[in-house]
Amino acid sequence: MPVTKGGLEDVVAATSTICDIIGPLGKLTYRGIDIHDLARNSSFEETTYLLWFGSLPTREALYEFSAQLASHRALPTQILTIMKDFPRSATPMDALRTALSALAFYDPQAHDPSREANVEKAMRVTAQTATIVAAYEQIRRGRPPVEPEPDGSHAENFLRMMFGAEPDPLFIRAMDLALILHADHELNASTFAARVTAATLADMYSAMVSAIGALAGPLHGGANEQVMKMLQKIGEPSRVEAYVTEKLQAHQKISGFGHRVYKTEDPRATHLRQMSKELGEHIGNLRWYEISRKLEEAVMQQKHLYANVDFYSASCYFTMGIPIDMFTPVFAVSRTAGWAAHVLEQYADNRLIRPRAEYLGEKDVAYVPIDRRVKAAS
Repeated sequence: MPVTKGGLEDVVAATSTICDIIGPLGKLTYRGIDIHDLARNSSFEETTYLLWFGSLPTREALYEFSAQLASHRALPTQILTIMKDFPRSATPMDALRTALSALAFYDPQAHDPSREANVEKAMRVTAQTATIVAAYEQIRRGRPPVEPEPDGSHAENFLRMMFGAEPDPLFIRAMDLALILHADHELNASTFAARVTAATLADMYSAMVSAIGALAGPLHGGANEQVMKMLQKIGEPSRVEAYVTEKLQAHQKISGFGHRVYKTEDPRATHLRQMSKELGEHIGNLRWYEISRKLEEAVMQQKHLYANVDFYSASCYFTMGIPIDMFTPVFAVSRTAGWAAHVLEQYADNRLIRPRAEYLGEKDVAYVPIDRRVKAAS
């Protein structure tokens, strides 16, 4: 008899050569390369190439790939027009989901199923997701969107469009690091959603919109937003101990701790912890890093839970001036690279993903004609 596992925990639903997580060891690799090596030495463009094509590029291949990616940054004017008409109540994730879906209207290859066309679509989606997120930040502030430039890295261009000014070099490095660390993470909820959609042979845009829908939930992409709101609520390092004690006595979860897969430190948190400190020192305000560090120590001491990637990404983004409700869209700016890699892999060796459910309802229930049905008690 099939074994039922809530949330499909530890159920292997696919084979993949993209990303590997060894939870007990806290080890994460992209195409077999340790995330620590990529974080220290790589760039988002190089990491994206690795995820899509299976190996690190030569210098010439990386230059050509980066130029191709940059050439797709600009949005069709129709998309900007649509975005300007979004209601004020639209959240950044609402805007991203809708604008990305509409991009398919203006892509002549949208329904071309060939490998070549899908790689081109992956480039457009990855490049233009950053432009959509940055453009919406400008639009909702009543400012005209900043045009993307053909030069500069993905991280640099995104920050320039987001803030309308030349970004600080440390901020560029921090953003590039965050993009690398968030680029892929095996069959997380959004990636699985993308693969399920791709498995029906729906187009690349449909798969990406499915992923964004899953990412929007507070238990997935929205987790670092909750972390930052928690840090603001605590306010000062001196209040950490009382906050942790109160939450644990009430049997409430503390945002940014624990992970379904990792049983030790999330290797991505290692780098973001250090970057949070560097950013705080750089701007002369270590408040959010110090609250985070003390909170991490208190939770470890009282609950023996490790910080996950969401925990320190919150203080990193906030220190750079990124609005809290933009944290999840920034996650998407990175994760499009991983989603695209998985969609390409799904198309290459496709089988419809169709799991079963264990039925727990009543059985052999007789059909009662409508005239003989008794009104249920309210």
